[in-house]
Amino acid sequence: MSIAEQDAQIINPEIPDAPSHLPHETNQKINLKDYQPPSFDVETVDLDIKLFDDYAQVDSTLHMVRETAGDLVLFGEELELLSLSMNGKALASEEYQQNAGALIIANAPDKVTLELSVKICPQTNTALEGLYIAGSGSETMFVTQCEPEGFRKITFYPDRPDVLAIFTTRIEADKRYPTLLGNGNLVEQGGVADAPERHYAIWHDPTNKPSYLFACVIADLDVLTDSHTTSEGRDVTLELYAKSSDIEKCHVGMQALKDSMVWDEVNYGRAYDLDRYMIVAVSQFNMGAMENKGLNIFNTACVLSSPETTTDARSFNVKAVIAHEYFHNWTGNRITCRDWFQLCLKEGFTVYRDQSFSADQQSSAVQRIDDVATLRAYQFNEDAGPLAHPVRPESFVEINNFYTTTVYEKGAEIVRMLANTLGAENFRKGTDEYFRRYDGQAVTVEDFLSALSITDSKITDFIDWYRQPGTPMVSGHQEYNSETQTLTIILSQQTRHVPGFDAPKPLPIPVATALFDKDSGNIIAERMLLLDQATQVFSFDNVTSEPVVSLLRDFSAPVQLNYDYQDEDLAFLLTHETNGFNRWQVTQMLVNRILLQNNDAKVYLKALVDTLPKLAAEDAMLAARLLDIPSQQELATAIAQSYDPVLIKKQREELYQQVAESLKEQWAVLYQQSPLQAYSDSPEALGARALRNVVLDMSLTAKVAEAADWAKQQYDNASCMTERFGALKAMVNHQVVGYQDYLTDFYQRFQADDLVIDLWFSVQASAEHVNTDTIQSLLEHADFDWHTPNRVRAVISAFTSQPTVLWTPEGLDIYMSVIKKMDEANPVLASRLLQVLARWYTLVEPRRHMAHEQLLELQQTATSKHVLESLDTVLGAANN
Repeated sequence: MSIAEQDAQIINPEIPDAPSHLPHETNQKINLKDYQPPSFDVETVDLDIKLFDDYAQVDSTLHMVRETAGDLVLFGEELELLSLSMNGKALASEEYQQNAGALIIANAPDKVTLELSVKICPQTNTALEGLYIAGSGSETMFVTQCEPEGFRKITFYPDRPDVLAIFTTRIEADKRYPTLLGNGNLVEQGGVADAPERHYAIWHDPTNKPSYLFACVIADLDVLTDSHTTSEGRDVTLELYAKSSDIEKCHVGMQALKDSMVWDEVNYGRAYDLDRYMIVAVSQFNMGAMENKGLNIFNTACVLSSPETTTDARSFNVKAVIAHEYFHNWTGNRITCRDWFQLCLKEGFTVYRDQSFSADQQSSAVQRIDDVATLRAYQFNEDAGPLAHPVRPESFVEINNFYTTTVYEKGAEIVRMLANTLGAENFRKGTDEYFRRYDGQAVTVEDFLSALSITDSKITDFIDWYRQPGTPMVSGHQEYNSETQTLTIILSQQTRHVPGFDAPKPLPIPVATALFDKDSGNIIAERMLLLDQATQVFSFDNVTSEPVVSLLRDFSAPVQLNYDYQDEDLAFLLTHETNGFNRWQVTQMLVNRILLQNNDAKVYLKALVDTLPKLAAEDAMLAARLLDIPSQQELATAIAQSYDPVLIKKQREELYQQVAESLKEQWAVLYQQSPLQAYSDSPEALGARALRNVVLDMSLTAKVAEAADWAKQQYDNASCMTERFGALKAMVNHQVVGYQDYLTDFYQRFQADDLVIDLWFSVQASAEHVNTDTIQSLLEHADFDWHTPNRVRAVISAFTSQPTVLWTPEGLDIYMSVIKKMDEANPVLASRLLQVLARWYTLVEPRRHMAHEQLLELQQTATSKHVLESLDTVLGAANN
């Protein structure tokens, strides 16, 4: 499953006891150490889902066999039990126990056939879990979301990932819903004999799967069809379902699916195993997408794309998410998690795979920059605060709170370290062994490392990366002996002790290193150093003069770096580094020194002036990224106490102004070197558009006389959404004369396109001059929809990009009111919104006190275990 953009905050597993006003069962902590295999396995499942106007009836037949001693336990929530029989005999109420979350049968025989009938109400399900309604009117559809524990809202079942079964599903509904889809292969469809207005379809999935991969769709959708012949000779029908008006936006996604299938065959030897692969676009979806076996369900934002309506960044994300969900077919579906503590196993490995795929589709350096920028902005923030937890958590109350950037992105970085440590050939041998050993099983992180260790037993040492929270800080310096021509690099590592966990121990940290000759600028030595002790010394011989050292090349480990560089050393690397990622990394190091350590900006500005014009002609995309300045939120992560949002914003704006003015004479040349032209999807065109938008904003900042005209002309003559939205955003942020007219024009042009109107909301909610009146008016707008997570995030998540307004009484009043509303309707989304406030305790007074009072007030009214678990951890920060 893909997490939505900027929507992956986390929770510390060490939480206090549950509040007394909730049932104990609802808030019971689940611990990894207490794992027990299920008492009963399920061999086959027959489902019959009948949808009616105001409810649905779900009949199920489960063929079960005992695996261990114990009661037969089925999980179920929000279900009305209509009937229950075991081995052909109806059970009386005293023959089973039913509580708020489970149905328990004691003394069940070793072989059981259970027949159950339940009533559910998807028409009123706003939590977007289980079977729920999406859309309205003629666009109404019913879809499922079962990961992690949504299937128990469809019927009673041993809803855990280590119970794998073969599913056959019959779906019946009114013919006004002609699209009836399920997992696997279609085996039968037709009309209902005694109800001519109804029809049915039967789907059979021949592969064993856990219930979280179950899916069905009941809708009226159009379909884009294509095909792919696998490397094993299987002909696969590819189908992408969407409402009719969106079908033309499905071609990018379809091509991405075909590219992903080929890429996985070439790079991992993995071919698809069913006759049909389906994707369904849904507008109301909490996450990015879901990899249900053979029937992926996607947030429309992650599957629909066209040049006219989708920015380059969003379009590229569509390709990455489609790849991610397809790659799950092997890393998640055919081999799944033993328990939800192992979530990082399927997600970390699959994120690494989709990042590698994306790196093959564009500049690998820019892809790595994108990966690390996300990690630093969000995951490092998690590790720095009360929400820090291991990549593999030790306990949880609500597993939905652990779909985080720590599990996903940091999990991917661990796999990357494993791949780099083993080398390409041995990593492929290890993954081949993993697929061979565990196909069709539910496994653990230890199983994964065991398979990879067939060529290097020390790979199992990386297990501590999964167990230990926090971001290591690698510090170091160098010593050069001219007499012996020896360079010595001394490195040390330290990780903060997160309350509730054991004292951190040294981790194996691969440090990709290169030595650059100061005179020629050439590389004179390269080595992968393995820092696996608290302090280590590494020597390089036959070094004829003291070099400049480049460390963590290509970000070889997810750590922070504090090396004894002079600013001039970093400027040298900006000019001479051959690794594009490291050129970006040294600019970020210089910027952070200026903003967080009050260093002089002269060296940084001169390096940019000397480097940017030439690089822009060679690699426009990389040139655009070298102008990155960390966001206010990312800068706040580095401040442990007395964080003043106003001061940070002021310092950041001053530096941005200095950059803009230093290159003021270059902006016209850079903007005009890539004139507007017919749309192209080539890497060169993508880079030119990215650089043009950055240069446009810089030109407006520097008050280049023609810049306002450039913005208006770019908007009016745009060939694609990247150009039009880039111009609109620049005009809004700089309040160019007439910008509100352009906002009106943008709305009128795209009023019928929900995803584009999300951009219209977000550009206003994130504007540099935004105030709470604007946010409130957006929430009250006729097109704002509380039931669509994309729309809620377009306003509220965008609003968090302006901390000077968020951390005010008026700002927090609005933000908390949204959390309270979502807590009732969509607890998953509410909890994620709450977690954004996790570092409230670092604020300068009186903001800190104000935030604390708001959180305490929320604690008195919150009802969902999602929000209460997050609140306990967020508030607990005040005591650490």
